[in-house]
Amino acid sequence: MRSRKRETKSAQTPMQRILIADDHPLFRDALRTAVVGSFGGCETIEASTFDEAVALIRQDGNLDLVLLDLNMPGVNGFSGLLSLRAQFPAVPVAIVTALEDMTIAKQAIDYGAVGFIPKSTPREVIGQALRAITAGEVYLPALPDPEDRAATKANREDDREIARRLASLTAQQVRVLDMLGTGKLNKEIAYELNIAETTVKAHVSAILQKLKVYSRTQAVVFASRLHFDKFDAGAGPNSSAP
Repeated sequence: MRSRKRETKSAQTPMQRILIADDHPLFRDALRTAVVGSFGGCETIEASTFDEAVALIRQDGNLDLVLLDLNMPGVNGFSGLLSLRAQFPAVPVAIVTALEDMTIAKQAIDYGAVGFIPKSTPREVIGQALRAITAGEVYLPALPDPEDRAATKANREDDREIARRLASLTAQQVRVLDMLGTGKLNKEIAYELNIAETTVKAHVSAILQKLKVYSRTQAVVFASRLHFDKFDAGAGPNSSAP
């Protein structure tokens, strides 16, 4: 386990309410058990889609932590994390995922997560991770770390700069960027988001400015950083876990 201190309202405040956002009922049950085992009086609420999670946070913003799956209906990759951080900056978000890749874990932290918990993690270690997060730490699992090789350190600085630019986007701009990455035209994005095409154009202009790029093509390159299908082959042996 690797961790570092982060800023928090009160590192001693006990967990009261945790949102578990995952589309697999069995894993939600496993997380609920780990939460209850770690914080006896803590209440858990659950969402099986990203939109449901957003609605629950809006309905009751008094949450101590959100446990978010990276791949669930309504979200793929880091777009969901960035969207939550943009909409609810005061609500901490920890990632739970079948992926076991330290590069992805560090990117998640760069994008604002307070922890990264692989789904293969034993229940008692999940409890340790949750308690570390409660204590104001940023939790990273003990995974092979390519950054231990000096050649990758320059790439990490590039990753951090990209994360800073992406974190400046609003939730709607994250959605637009995500759709740009799939090759959608402005009119298709407008239809899916139920907004005017001129509004989409305004969002695209703002995205280019915030990302410091000069074309949609360059923005699409940034959009590709929100996803990590290319890493799937490098996930751990339990990457098919629910």
